[in-house]
Amino acid sequence: MNDLCSNLQKERYAYMPKLPENIAADFQDILAEYGEPTEAIADQGELKKIFPHTYGKPVARFLRRKGKGSIKSGVLNVGVILSGGQAPGGHNVIAGLFDGLKKIHSESKLIGFLGGPSGILKNNFTGITEEFLAPYRNTGGFDIIASGRTKLETEEQFAECARVLESHSINALVVIGGDDSNTNAALLAEYLLREKHAIQVIGVPKTIDGDLKNREVEISFGFDTACKVYSELIGNIARDANSARKYWHFIKLMGRSASHIALECALQTQPNICLIGEEVESRCLTLRDITDQLCDVICKRSEAGANFGIALIPEGLVEFIPEMRALIAEINEILAENAKYFATLSGFDEQSEFINPRLSRDASWTFSSLPWSIQRQLLMDRDPHGNVQVSRIETERLLIDLAENRLQELAVKGKFNGAFTPQNHFFGYEGRCAAPSNFDADYCYALGITAVLLISSGLTGYMANVRNLHKGTSGMMAGGIPLTMMMNIEQRHGKKKPVIKKALVDLDDKPFKTFKAKREEWASATMYRHPGPIQYFGPASLTEASTITLQLEQE
Repeated sequence: MNDLCSNLQKERYAYMPKLPENIAADFQDILAEYGEPTEAIADQGELKKIFPHTYGKPVARFLRRKGKGSIKSGVLNVGVILSGGQAPGGHNVIAGLFDGLKKIHSESKLIGFLGGPSGILKNNFTGITEEFLAPYRNTGGFDIIASGRTKLETEEQFAECARVLESHSINALVVIGGDDSNTNAALLAEYLLREKHAIQVIGVPKTIDGDLKNREVEISFGFDTACKVYSELIGNIARDANSARKYWHFIKLMGRSASHIALECALQTQPNICLIGEEVESRCLTLRDITDQLCDVICKRSEAGANFGIALIPEGLVEFIPEMRALIAEINEILAENAKYFATLSGFDEQSEFINPRLSRDASWTFSSLPWSIQRQLLMDRDPHGNVQVSRIETERLLIDLAENRLQELAVKGKFNGAFTPQNHFFGYEGRCAAPSNFDADYCYALGITAVLLISSGLTGYMANVRNLHKGTSGMMAGGIPLTMMMNIEQRHGKKKPVIKKALVDLDDKPFKTFKAKREEWASATMYRHPGPIQYFGPASLTEASTITLQLEQE
């Protein structure tokens, strides 16, 4: 281990995560308290029919009550999977699970299924021991048991899960994942109850995108660390831009379904431009509208002698632009209906000649107006569901090309006399496996302990949560919420399905309003903020700081 460890890793192994006071006590002094029955956020009638055994359960809270605890102390065998994309802190969830189980009973066991949900289906597992776990505490990544994107959603898969879990005498399964993974966890919990299998299912909220949150889940783990990593990189580039004074940097940031990362990084670094997909959709902005906005800022800065700047772009922007969303939907439908024939076409020219005549007039015009490279990306290999892989579309390059063309037009008309030298970047994988911030290290460890308490309380179909995250350990409150509480019915691939609703940027909430009030000033002036690297040691003002988004939301 020592040959592979940096000095920072060695120091991080020794870090002891802090717990909310209500779950830091001896377990025999922890009492589970329950509220009123809950309702889903929408489509309540349909969801009651789909989840007759788990719908409407109450919110759970853990209280510290000396000598009046309700946590059972028997031996527990628990399985755990990491599902979906990586997020900083996942290892600490598993550490919290392990320590919590051993605190319940020294003979309790934790089994990790390898490679995500498919590890259960293939019965591919490893036993997690203290020696095995030690090198992973407070580290980034999901490499302890690896992750996967297999969906658990069919009756056959659920039956196989039950068989494998029972073969290990497992009492409960913990699913660490995002909204889709936790939706599958809810379906599995319902199946196991319906078929009378004595196996509980508990979810943990994970995603750096920040789109798994609500009134009860204040933030998904990994968001804090990832945004701090990206903000450091943006701050570095901003410093370089203000030093060289000759480049415009277009930076695409992770976040396909929501623009939370872009918004948080804008609040952290104060760029000249930050596009928020939800605002683009709300205002029905076209590609031309967005291009004109970009060029307006570029021209005004150029007039002031600043031929440089920083523009932040959310990964999923193209799906928020009405004309692009319509185009992508038509392409997906055409390819779904003609998948076999399309696979026989060789080269982009044949593919384009097949697609274009089948598009509607407006979609065909949009497709033909795009740069060749973007057209090609729209027809690349599909994701497992047959859809365009939006993350592969170089949105930052598209906007650069459109801006260059527009600035050339303005130059011919004598309305732009400056220089535009663009650079493009995409920050994605850089943030997914970073060493977790103290915030995420603490939060994730608390989520793991909370999951154990939910299991010991006999609950299933719940998500572990910790509230009041801005108040420090003395004010935080750990508990659990029913997964069905976060659900609605959505159309997915032609079928109505129950899903946990994604949280988009709220244009009426304080984080966006704060950004909106400042962006004109940031556009014209050079006011870059430089957050620097994540701080693990030192004053609490550095090591304990959460995201600006969370601070504004909780004020």
